[in-house]
Amino acid sequence: MRDRCYNRNMRLDRHLSASGLGTRTQVRDLIRAGRVRVAGVVVRDPGTRLPDRDLPLVEIDGAEVSLRRHIHLMLHKPAGCVTAMEDPRHPTVADLLPTEIRGRVAPVGRLDIDVTGLLLLTGDGVLAHRLASPKWEVDKTYRVTYDGPDMTDADVEVFSSGLTLADGTLCRPARLVPCGPGLAILTIHEGRFHQVKNMIRASGRSVTALVRERMGPLTLDESLAPGAYRLLTEKETAALYATVSLNH
Repeated sequence: MRDRCYNRNMRLDRHLSASGLGTRTQVRDLIRAGRVRVAGVVVRDPGTRLPDRDLPLVEIDGAEVSLRRHIHLMLHKPAGCVTAMEDPRHPTVADLLPTEIRGRVAPVGRLDIDVTGLLLLTGDGVLAHRLASPKWEVDKTYRVTYDGPDMTDADVEVFSSGLTLADGTLCRPARLVPCGPGLAILTIHEGRFHQVKNMIRASGRSVTALVRERMGPLTLDESLAPGAYRLLTEKETAALYATVSLNH
């Protein structure tokens, strides 16, 4: 499966910027100053194209730099934007990203427009598919604020056994942890449309706020303000791939 989010023959300046080595303006200045070598040759044209496979050695001031063939981002999704790269009616998560990155990533799964928290974006289509597929049972953990009676041990058992939605859909077993009046932590392994909201509704309550705190081995970085993002660390990336039995 070819990664449809990866641009063929990307410009050198976009490669450097998307790999976290500076803004487009900063890396263009580096290139034009003759500080960048590609395969041992000084390159002064920011528009120089690099192949999409077997990337050549790139150096800045004589030091090898690591170009990211696939970009993986952790985004703190704010309320009010949709989990899409384009939408004719609403702001999107793509609007929160610089142009040099937008064409290289896509969201893994989706969060409703009013749901906040951890959203992973990646340029690796195989990784994205496995992380989103119920087959791989990747944990997705939410902090749920709700209206209605407090959750009880009986609710914990129902969620653990597989709750049935109002339309008759049987959900996979989920882990519910009551955290006091109107608050609970819910971990699921699937992601149907309005999944968490429908599960809480089926229990006789209604969601008033929903924050995704974890996905697989990733935990939302508390230093990220709503709307902010960062590249995953090498350790986080390796853990993601290991979660779905892929080589990194």
